[in-house]
Amino acid sequence: MTYSWNIRCLTVLEQETQKQLEKELNISSAAARMLVVRGIQTADEARAFVRPSLDKLHDPFLMRDMDKAVERLHHAITQNEKILIYGDYDVDGTTAVALMYRFLEAMRREGDEAKGAEIDYYIPDRYSEGYGVSQRGIDYAAAQGCGLIITLDCGIKAVEKIAYANSKGIDVIVCDHHTPGDELPQAVAVLNMKRNDCPYPYKDLSGCGVGFKLAQAYTQRYGLSFEHLIPLLQLLAMSIASDIVPITGENRILAHYGIKQLNTQPFTGLSAIMQVAGIEAKKITINELVYKIGPRINACGRMKSGRAAVELLLTDDPAFARQQAEEVNHHNEDRRDCDTETTKEALQQLQDDPNFAQRHSTVVYAPHWHKGVVGIVASRLTETYYRPTIVLTAGEDGIISGSARSVGGFDIYAAIDSCHDLLTNFGGHKYAAGLSMHINDLPEFKQRFEAYVATHIQPNQLQPTLDIEAEITLGDITSHFRSVLRHLEPFGPGNPRPLFVSRRLINHRDTRIVGKRGVKDSKDSTPRPLHLRLDVTDGTINQDGTVNAITGIAFGRADMAEYIQNGNAVDICYELNENTFNHYTTIQMMVQDIRAIKN
Repeated sequence: MTYSWNIRCLTVLEQETQKQLEKELNISSAAARMLVVRGIQTADEARAFVRPSLDKLHDPFLMRDMDKAVERLHHAITQNEKILIYGDYDVDGTTAVALMYRFLEAMRREGDEAKGAEIDYYIPDRYSEGYGVSQRGIDYAAAQGCGLIITLDCGIKAVEKIAYANSKGIDVIVCDHHTPGDELPQAVAVLNMKRNDCPYPYKDLSGCGVGFKLAQAYTQRYGLSFEHLIPLLQLLAMSIASDIVPITGENRILAHYGIKQLNTQPFTGLSAIMQVAGIEAKKITINELVYKIGPRINACGRMKSGRAAVELLLTDDPAFARQQAEEVNHHNEDRRDCDTETTKEALQQLQDDPNFAQRHSTVVYAPHWHKGVVGIVASRLTETYYRPTIVLTAGEDGIISGSARSVGGFDIYAAIDSCHDLLTNFGGHKYAAGLSMHINDLPEFKQRFEAYVATHIQPNQLQPTLDIEAEITLGDITSHFRSVLRHLEPFGPGNPRPLFVSRRLINHRDTRIVGKRGVKDSKDSTPRPLHLRLDVTDGTINQDGTVNAITGIAFGRADMAEYIQNGNAVDICYELNENTFNHYTTIQMMVQDIRAIKN
């Protein structure tokens, strides 16, 4: 893939701010620049950014309907009602259910342990019920004698289903973060900061985050200690990382403290997942949540049942946790095999389409594809061709459904909404969505979706761009610079891990190809790309006689090995990561792109 490099230029005012921060904080120019790029203008703002504080969380009662939700929840707890916690089957939904269940269990045991509401939870089946609130789930609540349902990460569009719950004498509190429709459900309380009438100042909470605000409001209203909530932040950090919400504002604070909990006092089930995922103790970062823990939790709902994930997140039994974590890991391996094969078939489908090269979007369908992996496959296709992408598979009664993924800056939710009259259901946000339709409407949908994308997408949105924070020399990468970099964490959307460019780097000692052509005993004989292990220098000699040099890894870029080994200079765009081996930590480049220098 060919990338466009966009190097951030500071305005005159930003340059002045950079100099002021250098002076007041006694930091390097490169470090000050990283703060300025994140919108920081004063030394006090910088200190607040690098030292997140739970004291800076917003008052939960700023959220519309929060007072109603707290009052109804308190009534349920004190009147011994049965409460059903209802959540989606992905990481955000399952962590939200686990968070609310743990919170309510603690609350009902605050006084006499024999008193308080009975608590149950429900995760819909991805295949027989689909996303969101289902009639089967409401019937389950009625059969169990529940007087209150709390929906988490779903419910904002469940107008008919919540009316059905009301007809059964069941009240509903909705905790959701998805974009509302034209009509809000008739629930006792609808907690969603994206409501047009909601004054809550931070709009990017995850579904689990909305549930947390309900818990925070309850403790605040009834004079309970905030300390009850701190262990729950590890679940919230998982949802923030896995649901790809911006790690800014409140999310940054919550993720920061949640990761602290994961590294110091993880719940039994999460500790077991870390072990089967091969994660070293006290080494959890956003990356581990996104690429190692999150996919394993998601695999339950994709391949079997999201309920298994909740069981794992709630258990305090080490033996059960280990058994369940092994099963979750097995589901994840099945998911990987499935999404690899599906991606291969989808790519072949596109290659066989003679008109694909002229299109601005990708829509593919096959009836036998596993519904649990279509979202992952949509992401894979987007990475390959960099177009708004929808992957669909067959459901029941002629209904097909799938997942959509977008490219930088393009609102795929709006594109899908433009075809809403052809859809039986849809929901999501700017960069990811789910949808379903009748199979007979697929041809017209593909035509109209393509037409919308073609007329609304900008040419620069069809080419991947690397937004580069700064051009630096290898000499800038000092221990102090690395310290500032660590304090900018956690990284994610809204606070991306900084990308840097260093110019005219040449081979130092040991640039070489690494990796294998294939995978032993794999059913897939497709050759694997080889990688490039870099050992480069800018040629600068320090006062102590050492040369500024750094190592790094460039995945799939073995094509540049001979060029660099022959002494040719390159410009490299990269992230900086710390690598610990045998208790020794070094800094290394995670290369995003390499450019040969044209003489």
